Amino acid sequence: MIRFVVAGHRATASGDFKLDDIAGGAGRLDVLVRCVNSAFFLSHSIRTDVELFLILQGGEAAPKTVRFAGNELRYLNPDERSTASLIRNALLKKIDTAEVRSSPGVYVSKRSFFDVMDHLNDTRMVYLKEDGEDSRTADIPEDVTFILGDDRDLTQDEENAVMACSPSKVRLGPVSLHADHCMVLILNETDRRYRN
Repeated sequence: MIRFVVAGHRATASGDFKLDDIAGGAGRLDVLVRCVNSAFFLSHSIRTDVELFLILQGGEAAPKTVRFAGNELRYLNPDERSTASLIRNALLKKIDTAEVRSSPGVYVSKRSFFDVMDHLNDTRMVYLKEDGEDSRTADIPEDVTFILGDDRDLTQDEENAVMACSPSKVRLGPVSLHADHCMVLILNETDRRYRN
């Protein structure tokens, strides 16, 4: 299983945004939407061995975590608007328990970044960071959790929480990349290593 945790620092945790304004009124939700598409879409199918945690930290309803489970996903289409609609529908759900199912493969909870780190603490973690070991030579296990920021780096408190989990630090190249591009590259690397 490959897991991604993406901290959405400005992405609104309320579902009252317009689907035509996911880059502005929704607090850069567009970055997270592109991460969903990069994590799951193959040419003619969806990756079933991927799980994605989007931690939305913007607005008064924050924090909330929307989790996508590839082995259960239905109704995911490659356009950003429909993906944003899946996220919005999840955010509009009333959360009475630890996690509520919004649609097949999409769940929402009130977990913070730190709660998600605690939840995944027993997994092998890789922190995608520019000063890490090169991904082409790094030890990247088949069952792994990758941590990355959105269009902003992790805060110092978030980074401290990640480092408390003793992750490997891995870089994907000599320049800083968009979060969704990082996901495509790391999935390509794991495909080369573990898919026959």
